[in-house]
Amino acid sequence: MAKIVPFKAVRPTRDKVSLVTSRSYDEYSPAELASQLEYNPFSFLHILNPAYVNLQKISTNTRFKAVHLKYEEFKEAQVLKKETENVLFLYEIESKHNTYTGIIAGASIADYRNNVIKKHEDTLSYRVEYFKDYLYETGFNTEPVLITYPDQPALQDWIVKRKQKRPLYLFSSPNKDKHTLWRIKDPAEIAWLQQQFKGINSLYIADGHHRSASANMLYEQEKSSGNENLNHFMSFLIPESDLKIYEYNRIIHDLNKLSKTEFLDALSKDFTVKNRKQELWKPDRKFSFGMYLDGEFYALHLKETNFSTVYEALDARILYDKVLRPLLGIIDLRNDERIEYIPGSRPITNIKKMVDESEFEVGFMLCPPTIAEIKNLADNSLIMPPKSTYIEPKLRNGLVVYEITPDS
Repeated sequence: MAKIVPFKAVRPTRDKVSLVTSRSYDEYSPAELASQLEYNPFSFLHILNPAYVNLQKISTNTRFKAVHLKYEEFKEAQVLKKETENVLFLYEIESKHNTYTGIIAGASIADYRNNVIKKHEDTLSYRVEYFKDYLYETGFNTEPVLITYPDQPALQDWIVKRKQKRPLYLFSSPNKDKHTLWRIKDPAEIAWLQQQFKGINSLYIADGHHRSASANMLYEQEKSSGNENLNHFMSFLIPESDLKIYEYNRIIHDLNKLSKTEFLDALSKDFTVKNRKQELWKPDRKFSFGMYLDGEFYALHLKETNFSTVYEALDARILYDKVLRPLLGIIDLRNDERIEYIPGSRPITNIKKMVDESEFEVGFMLCPPTIAEIKNLADNSLIMPPKSTYIEPKLRNGLVVYEITPDS
């Protein structure tokens, strides 16, 4: 039985929403970041990076405090304003190829701790600790955890009807995505939505494992304070059918001292290897892998496909067990500098270009895992290999803010 709650959100004023919201801070190149900060005084990036010129010269704690002060400045200047009552939001992102529609709400820390909200990725303790300190010092979060739920006909009917009403925001971002936000403030409508989620046994984190883990760690640290805002974390909840799951493809700097012939011969032990020449080939089914090596594409089809667990049958795990570890000597997928990852949302010509320019020796293309595989792992408390999924939608910073500091 899942629980969602409304909250007193902080959000941009209607006339400035397209100027305030930004992509995730990490997605900007230094040049793009400098340009945004120079020419857009309303960008939320000013809050996230308030001392960008001297960023390397200040401590982490000092930077977090500066983020909090800049955030308060935006509120005092009425660039951001706080709702006077608890609300939910219906939010839709329409990109060139996909449309994502879901509910922005507070998800329950208790559900997270009791495994009603299920996980499929491991977390790095230093990152969880870092973001926990960030939440504590800044007092807010603007990056909702992406959570998916099994499709619910009643919820879907409600979404279709609710979208017919006038939105709070309707704007386009520079990447040409269209964003629409509806505010849900009627107590009866909120209660109905909460009742619908009570009928859902399990929710699944799609993206944001570190964010949710950090919120849980902060709750554990500060629960004696009585601050009820710690009991929840901001989430964007979308049906499974709206989720877009991509693979992470792999590119490797060298063949671990193997010649091309030796490498192809070694692959043939576990795979049927077919040379596709110049065809831009990528797999369209499980147990098949694309490979780009020495100016040519190859199709690799696994010979033996009987596995005892869903974990062993994951394509990312198979590639590691059959190729990356035994042939290429890559043990640590997170930290080995010989391997890099390319989201499957990018064209495979990117991999071809990087190999052709001699920066890398070989590239591998995978099929994305299915939602059924992800749920099966989460239901059995199993963790996917690092960099197994790249999941959309990616949400904009500054559209909706969840304040962690107690309501005044």
